[in-house]
Amino acid sequence: MNPVGQIMTPDPVTVSADTHVTKVRSVFREHGFRTIPVVSGNRLEGIITRGDMLNISSTKSNIDARGIMEQPLVITTPEMDITSLIKEIVNSGTLYAPVVESQDDMHLVGIVTVADIIMKLLYNGSLPANESIEGIMSSSVITCNHDDPISHVWKRMGDSGVSGLPVIKNNKIIGIITRMDIIKSGNVRMGRESQSHETRRSVLVEKIMRTPPVVAITSTSIREAAEILLEYNIGRLPIVKNPIYVKKEPRRAKQADLIGIVSREDILWSYLN
Repeated sequence: MNPVGQIMTPDPVTVSADTHVTKVRSVFREHGFRTIPVVSGNRLEGIITRGDMLNISSTKSNIDARGIMEQPLVITTPEMDITSLIKEIVNSGTLYAPVVESQDDMHLVGIVTVADIIMKLLYNGSLPANESIEGIMSSSVITCNHDDPISHVWKRMGDSGVSGLPVIKNNKIIGIITRMDIIKSGNVRMGRESQSHETRRSVLVEKIMRTPPVVAITSTSIREAAEILLEYNIGRLPIVKNPIYVKKEPRRAKQADLIGIVSREDILWSYLN
């Protein structure tokens, strides 16, 4: 048995339930977290994600963490078996699990992410059921254009639930934009009453996107794809053909034909299956 306590991050950075949302945003910017636990004292109260931060409009920014937090879909303990946790995470569609003292004691002692689990699988030499990246990639990819306003990207991320979008120009992938890129840029959603002006005021994707993007090709193994996701701390890996690579950074492509995408969840599924 491999207990969760072996891979969890102990004593994670948290915010209190009464922390103002502007302070929460600064914590995300400073540390680059995907998730921050919300506590009262040391008791777990909820979770705030990057997606929660993007849903805050300029007219609703005068709130505290309690007003935007959500309840975790999975909560675990240090003694829980990692395999059991993997099944719960995959079935719930979440990317993290706060770790509490016990089922009867909600004292927060750590947090486990999908990245922690993948790192453990790689370290143990575990092999996925399917070695082909093509076998697990999603060929229907939600994208955005380089000249789209950020307001369109907010909506697309919110409607689809994806955390990052490949950026397209002249039918080629040239970059990627994520929730964290938008949070770090300081762009704030306008209120409902200002939505008619939001598109005009919004900056364009090309001003915020990361370029050139990290990519992989169909011959990349699942294990190698997992290593790339961890090395570059990214959640989604575009799968391409005909890439024009950057000479000094052979994993990055100036442009390429986008044919699919692989997420951390896809990698985890391949090992679970």
